[in-house]
Amino acid sequence: MLSLQSDPRQYQQQLLISRVSHDGDPRNDSSFPFYAESVLSSVNIKSDLSREVDEDTLLTLAHQNYKAGNYKQALEHSKAVYERNPQRTDNLLLLGAIYYQLHDFDTCIAKNEEALRVNPQFAECYGNMANAWKEKDNIDVAIRYYLIAIELRPNFADAWSNLAGAYMRKGRLSDAAQCCHQALALNPRLVDAHSNLGNLMKAQGLVQEAYNCYVEALRIQPTFAVAWSNLAGLFMDAGDLNRALQYYKEAVKLKPNFSDAYLNLGNVYKALGMPQEAIMCYQRALLVRPDYAMAFGNLATVYYEQGNLEMAMLNYRRAITCDAGFLEAYNNLGNALKDAGKVEEAIHYYRQCLSLQPNHPQALTNLGNIYMEWNMMSAAAQCYKATLAVTTGLSAPFNNLAIIYKQQGNYADAISCYNEVLRIDPMAADGLVNRGNTYKEIGRVNEAIQDYMLAITIRPNMAEAHANLASSYKDSGNVEAAIKSYRQALMLRPDFPEATCNLLHTLQCVCDWDDREKMFIEVEGILRRQIKMSVIPSVQPFMQLLTLSIHC
Repeated sequence: MLSLQSDPRQYQQQLLISRVSHDGDPRNDSSFPFYAESVLSSVNIKSDLSREVDEDTLLTLAHQNYKAGNYKQALEHSKAVYERNPQRTDNLLLLGAIYYQLHDFDTCIAKNEEALRVNPQFAECYGNMANAWKEKDNIDVAIRYYLIAIELRPNFADAWSNLAGAYMRKGRLSDAAQCCHQALALNPRLVDAHSNLGNLMKAQGLVQEAYNCYVEALRIQPTFAVAWSNLAGLFMDAGDLNRALQYYKEAVKLKPNFSDAYLNLGNVYKALGMPQEAIMCYQRALLVRPDYAMAFGNLATVYYEQGNLEMAMLNYRRAITCDAGFLEAYNNLGNALKDAGKVEEAIHYYRQCLSLQPNHPQALTNLGNIYMEWNMMSAAAQCYKATLAVTTGLSAPFNNLAIIYKQQGNYADAISCYNEVLRIDPMAADGLVNRGNTYKEIGRVNEAIQDYMLAITIRPNMAEAHANLASSYKDSGNVEAAIKSYRQALMLRPDFPEATCNLLHTLQCVCDWDDREKMFIEVEGILRRQIKMSVIPSVQPFMQLLTLSIHC
């Protein structure tokens, strides 16, 4: 929570609009109360009184614009006060808060430091600097400043609440809980503390308790947008997207400049399969916060999924410009560049990602995939092994490593890798087909048949599984079953050259000449197209030799 001194003509505490970050971790930057630290200094000279009245009028306008969310207008009035009196601490405090809202955290810190040079005991300045340092991801410095603020003002409830948020960022959940309870002991109606306590409960998996905290915050202050947004996050995590949509809409209705809520509203629309609405929300977040790297990244992802690679690449680049440490933007930009045929540039961005985090599993895997496509099997295998050394739960590196082992004739290790793929995802039909193919190549046909049949059970419309099952049946002498499976494969995928050619060959084996002329014409057409395209023909010489040895 940022602190402000009151309008000089209003010495009671007031609440201003809130700001919260919803980027997946339980941070919560709270509302901005005015604090009356002291009455204006007495004046003895008439000209000084006139000057101060002018300052007070400007400062009142600055406060009013700040409260309305018109931060640029507030800045103009506050700057005018600063030009008249650069040592006025209540204005310096306000200036810092305005710069915070404009995401100029360095200037926010600088203005609070100016105020502290005038009044070293100004607790609110330490609290506000802590908030800025937290936004700059320097949590240790933020904690130090919150503690100084509390030492200067032990009953500083907002500092206790924000300190709780900082402790959560460090994983110090017990300390965070103590701070939340202390804040609420000082001010039971402090909605930010209730919301922070809810975030803490959520971080510990206590969903019902988190829900209760957010609801209590809304009971106290129904217009508290942060609590609506946090409540929406609970329902989004639970898969209740419609309820999440409703609550995020309430949050942005109450706080139209709530960039984080717009971001998450966009995420809900994306999950609901409404990409255009998602794009509009991300753009609205960027309208409020032009340097919002996460919004650029999410916007780029929607464009990428729509196949709009140019817009995807543009927005991933913008995300990186806003946040040079945005790992996923580097990796995802690499993916978009690769899909656009710009492989060398894709490699550059995968390596950029790895320079920031050498064990980034997706970048390692993606780089390995390029090496594999370039037939640099040793380099590819090195990337996949590096991926597996730093993460669990990813099946793609095991699958790709299996392909390399298989090409090297190392079937045992290939099968071991496919076993890992299926351990991670027992319903991976592709993994079953690939393992079945490996079994078939080393003569373990019965095991291959079992894998193909299981793949078909999982994915009945998988034409490749039916075709490979047919091939295994044929190899094991079960020709009728092979014919049936080939026909099933072709029913699912009529344009399947291998299945068409193999079916014709299998029918020859049992002297089934129905539609023979039509099928030979079809196969001849397939072969002509493949030869023209320099593709390995689907009919191999051994098939012709085998045909000649069969007599009907």
